[in-house]
Amino acid sequence: MGADPMGRGWWRQPRRTERQGNENGGAAMIKELDGPRLEPRGRAPSALVVLLHGYGANGDDLIQLGEEWRHRLPGAVFVAPNAPQPIPGMPGALQWFALTMRDPGEYWRGVVAARPLLDRFLDRELARYGLTPDRLVLVGFSQGTMMALHAGLRRVPGPAAIVGFSGLLAGPEHLTEITARPPTLLIHGDMDDLIPVEALHIAREPLAHAGLLVEWHVRPGLGHGIDPGGLTIAGHFMARVLRG
Repeated sequence: MGADPMGRGWWRQPRRTERQGNENGGAAMIKELDGPRLEPRGRAPSALVVLLHGYGANGDDLIQLGEEWRHRLPGAVFVAPNAPQPIPGMPGALQWFALTMRDPGEYWRGVVAARPLLDRFLDRELARYGLTPDRLVLVGFSQGTMMALHAGLRRVPGPAAIVGFSGLLAGPEHLTEITARPPTLLIHGDMDDLIPVEALHIAREPLAHAGLLVEWHVRPGLGHGIDPGGLTIAGHFMARVLRG
């Protein structure tokens, strides 16, 4: 899935994610989610951090973030499920939902359709490790941020926290239906050419109005990716939330 950029001190999703999906309508959806995982060394799991990748990537691309946060969250299990749909013509590339028109209505329909599969996965993983929902953190990148926000705000009980990198909030007009208000961290690069940084502000305002405690950071000079500063901010945020 491309070279490992963490060794260079930053993370950027492979360029193939910038292709628009014009042939995705017939993609077959898998029945259950799964993906790579990192379990704590020599101790029972005390938290579950689920990493939701972006369009055109897969779980292998994002699980490396768990390696970066292990020292801050030594008891956490990191799991990066593969999104359910393959993208035709892009071997190994997956999507949570098709992107053909890239309009707000498509985003909303997409997250609604993909949520049940993600919810089942989260329930199964919590049961697998004997953890309660207040030990769950959802971390998304790009399209994965859309999924983290949509599913996380509608779980009962809700997760401990949500972290969203370089993403957007699908269907902000539907926030009246949310059932959970976990602390939420949004991080975005001011040079993002795929999802402009304005998406952060468009998300944070209605989220705060809906009663969420929202922390946000704009990373200077960063495109569609995650930089060392963003990794550090997110690591501190998750550790603080999980300490209670």
